[in-house]
Amino acid sequence: MNDEQTFNKWRLWDISAREKPLNDDKYRSGLRFARRIWLPRTVGYFCNFIMFAGVLVDQALPGWWWLALVMYAFVWPHLALQIAERSSDPMTAERRNLIIDTLMAGVGIAIMGGNALPCLLLSMMVNMNNIGAFGVRFFAAGLLLQMMTALLSVPFIDAPFNVTTTPLQFFLSLPTLIIYPALFGFVCYRTAVNLAEHKRRLQQISTRDGMTGVYNRRHWEQLLSIEYENALRYRRASTLLLIDIDHFKQINDTYGHDVGDKAIIAVTQYLQLTLRVSDVIGRFGGDEFAVIMSGTSPESAVAAMDRVHERLQNLSIDNAASLNVQISVGIAPFNHHMKDYQEWLKAADLALYKAKKAGRNRTEVHTVR
Repeated sequence: MNDEQTFNKWRLWDISAREKPLNDDKYRSGLRFARRIWLPRTVGYFCNFIMFAGVLVDQALPGWWWLALVMYAFVWPHLALQIAERSSDPMTAERRNLIIDTLMAGVGIAIMGGNALPCLLLSMMVNMNNIGAFGVRFFAAGLLLQMMTALLSVPFIDAPFNVTTTPLQFFLSLPTLIIYPALFGFVCYRTAVNLAEHKRRLQQISTRDGMTGVYNRRHWEQLLSIEYENALRYRRASTLLLIDIDHFKQINDTYGHDVGDKAIIAVTQYLQLTLRVSDVIGRFGGDEFAVIMSGTSPESAVAAMDRVHERLQNLSIDNAASLNVQISVGIAPFNHHMKDYQEWLKAADLALYKAKKAGRNRTEVHTVR
């Protein structure tokens, strides 16, 4: 292997090593967290700069403390983000960044000589970040670390101890007192909204069929169980339908699976256009659908399916002009003697079998013998 091949091998390995975390959910979650905390940290440290400045002008400390304050307020928030983004584990890196924030807060309290309001606000800001990021235990550990750092820093900094807050220092503390909690609340609100949307999407994924958008079989059967209990309790009419696309395997074999998918979607759309909004449509199998028509008689269900049959006669699918999509339908009205919803479902399946046996492209109603 020559030098160029060796270089290319290590280059590909390096690219792969850097791109691999991008496919990791943990990495992406940590990266989002680091970017989400960047704005509160940046704004909070800017407010702290104003608050610190009001205290330092009264302190007889060396001028390089001002340089350290500028670095702390205007460089560290962006450096912390870069550290997290370049880490293979952004969440752990951000945890370390918060520990550094806590240490800095302890040093800051010592620098300000225990000045009551600024020290309280600085501690509040850091502790809000800690408890919001990693919970109560991290908050408690951070608070203890902050106090220990402040106590250990006092002899080295040798700042004059003065808990009194002057009027000027009070007004310079107002940005931290007002802006930061509001910003922190906004970030929490935005996070809650995103989580709610994420939960809604997960719920939709778990209950809906990906192709058609109607309920999947598992969730549809849960709704059928509820409908069975309600129909039994309130003695109301309810009708169950099982719908199957005729000769669906032949459609796939002749025209291809893409045409078969289009046929499934078309049948779904015609069902949605014909049936009521309250009727519960589910995809029961590959080419099979199921419908719960609450408060509906079997005669009304037959009339609705007749309209679907008529609409399918005019269906035209691209790349399959000669295709005539037809459906067979089995209808089972609710019967109070059925012991469970599975028996109701079996009755509709028997009616569907009857429709197929009678020549397909038709609707049959289950009759109790």
